[in-house]
Amino acid sequence: MNLLDNLNDKQKEAVLHTEGPLLVLAGAGSGKTKVLTTRIAHILNEGLCNKYEILAITFTNKAASEMKVRVEKILGYDVSDMWIGTFHSICTRILRREITHIGYTSNFTIYDRADQISLVKEILREKGMDVKEFQTNAFLSIVSNTKNIGEGKEYLDSVYKDNPTFKRYGELFEEYVKKTKMYNSLDFDDLILKTLELFKTCPDIAERYSGRFKYVFVDEYQDTNKSQYDLIRYLTEKNNNICVVGDGDQSIYGWRGADISNILNFEKDFKNAKVILLEQNYRSSKKILKVANSIIKNNEERKDKSLWTENDHGDDIIYKKVGSDLEESITVTNWIEHMKYNGYSFEDMAILYRTNSQSRIFEETLMREGINYHVVGGLKFYDRKEIKDIVAYLKIIVNSDDNISLKRIINSPKRGIGDTTLAKLEVEANIKGMSIYKLIEKDLLYMVSPATAAKLREFLFMMNNLKNSLDSFSVSGFVEFLLDKTGYLKALKDSKLREDKTRLENIGAFLTAIIDYEKSAEEPSLEDYLASVSLLSDVDKTEEGGKGVSLMTIHAAKGLEYKVVFLTGMEEGLFPSERSIYERDGLEEERRLCYVAVTRAEERLYITSSMTRRVFGKTMSKEESRFIEEMKENIVEDKPKEIINTNFRESYSTSVDNMANDLRDPFAKKPKQTKKTLEGIEIKPGDKVKHKAFGEGTVVSVAEKADGDELVIAFDKKGIKKLNKNLAPLEIV
Repeated sequence: MNLLDNLNDKQKEAVLHTEGPLLVLAGAGSGKTKVLTTRIAHILNEGLCNKYEILAITFTNKAASEMKVRVEKILGYDVSDMWIGTFHSICTRILRREITHIGYTSNFTIYDRADQISLVKEILREKGMDVKEFQTNAFLSIVSNTKNIGEGKEYLDSVYKDNPTFKRYGELFEEYVKKTKMYNSLDFDDLILKTLELFKTCPDIAERYSGRFKYVFVDEYQDTNKSQYDLIRYLTEKNNNICVVGDGDQSIYGWRGADISNILNFEKDFKNAKVILLEQNYRSSKKILKVANSIIKNNEERKDKSLWTENDHGDDIIYKKVGSDLEESITVTNWIEHMKYNGYSFEDMAILYRTNSQSRIFEETLMREGINYHVVGGLKFYDRKEIKDIVAYLKIIVNSDDNISLKRIINSPKRGIGDTTLAKLEVEANIKGMSIYKLIEKDLLYMVSPATAAKLREFLFMMNNLKNSLDSFSVSGFVEFLLDKTGYLKALKDSKLREDKTRLENIGAFLTAIIDYEKSAEEPSLEDYLASVSLLSDVDKTEEGGKGVSLMTIHAAKGLEYKVVFLTGMEEGLFPSERSIYERDGLEEERRLCYVAVTRAEERLYITSSMTRRVFGKTMSKEESRFIEEMKENIVEDKPKEIINTNFRESYSTSVDNMANDLRDPFAKKPKQTKKTLEGIEIKPGDKVKHKAFGEGTVVSVAEKADGDELVIAFDKKGIKKLNKNLAPLEIV
């Protein structure tokens, strides 16, 4: 089959343009990955270079893996050894070979967020500062920002000199940098920054890599930050054959350093660049795209394009304004049940929200109704204790100077080496300017009791035996050997705790993952495997195969698609967020986020806003998002036909009533009238009631009906029910 089959004209143009800078502006659902992978295959088929002279950079390991699979499928031969990976994995690959030129050893370890937090806590304890009161995550964000703008202690001292809370940040930053160097470790930011330092310090090395890669590809270019941009300039300096694919309208990571000007200024930065627009969408209906275009056209800082599709017009986009966040969750749940009734599976549907805190009420309502769901970006396999423990053991095997990993596992399983002993070792190691492992190795253990010293020597003997055995095993074989010799597996097997049995299952899954790694890696090694684990993004870490309705923030939804999408919480101060309204360019990024949310939908899109929302236990009045006004001409508002209790702004529309009726069993018997009902008693939303069969619940709304008011009640154990006030066996609690 010809490579160009099944490509539209613009996609073909992008594939065939092989020389010089190329910007592919790819709208949502326009087939950008197909273009990128086909272009790589075309260049190789034409003999323009070999597979080792292509560099393709992505933002997640999953995207890199997908790219390799697609290229391999097109070419028909193995490409697992190609330079296709994330910015961080590509830099790790370079640094493993070259980092000795800037004062590190090649067996460096990579710190994830949890390791960074442990290191900061260690520094705080040494400084006599309160670990519990310190804002560790805020500090680490400042560390990252400071590194990425090329500044250090003096800069932070200047910025925070008049702030009593943050005035020691400069001192702490300096100690953080010193400690990571001492422990021969790098954090995520260092991977790119140290590569840049290498290229700047050793221009001959920079020239070698620039000459090596004849063609450079960058996916999601709109998400690149300054240091990533600088790296790209180094790597493309000699051949200038760079192809970037992205969409400025989907640039939603400004809060973590992404610079939209990189894509907007591409033609200025790379002379004689060609720009190709991919505007044909293969994902969504025409009505969904109309909504998306009506939102994004209001942004000023963008390259003009408009998505179009040959897909059907599709169903109307429904918008409903409800009275409260509780009613919003009930409304969305009713819609979900209606979609299920009409042939969609729960896995076809997603609830999107602006902030993680919005998920709770949806989870509770779905749970009460017995609807399966999973939270995307929530549970992460590689963040589990037992997995982090094993990874820490492996890090010590590779780099014994890594104090953070050592402290994690020296007493896991229990060896009688407690926190007090560790604290003494840490103090002495700092005085002598060495790692704890080296301190034990040199037998400088006079600060602990003879019995404890003996336990430390036993630990050292075990670890050294493991190190000496490394070359005798495959990676997976070595991990099994380690689990046995450390006693970790035995401790879990001997445990009576139920969660420890689950941990054993997780370790089994971990070993399977290592075996899969060995099958795909060009040269499997423990160092390479640890790097691949450390470089997993949140998206990569999230467990797949979740059953039921997907719940996620809009940021987490980027790159995903669903047949039915429920876009919730469309209120001023929530979406757009309060902060963005007052920040420079903040509102435009929020609008891009809204555009991303809308374009996740393939067939059906439902949108909600609430007039009141509970925030920190208080009911707050909310106004409709300005984005609703921008899409008004292309959405259908689902308005209630009757007012339900004028003192409470919660209502149910006739359409939702009909949905619920559709879902009821048509042959269900009507409840018989009982002596104990609420007939004649005034009931209002918020009242607590008790049902003879369903138990206690809260009245959500009251609708006047000729044969008796209809009550919507959220029962604690039986979910949402609609009952006739004059007939149902109810009483006031």
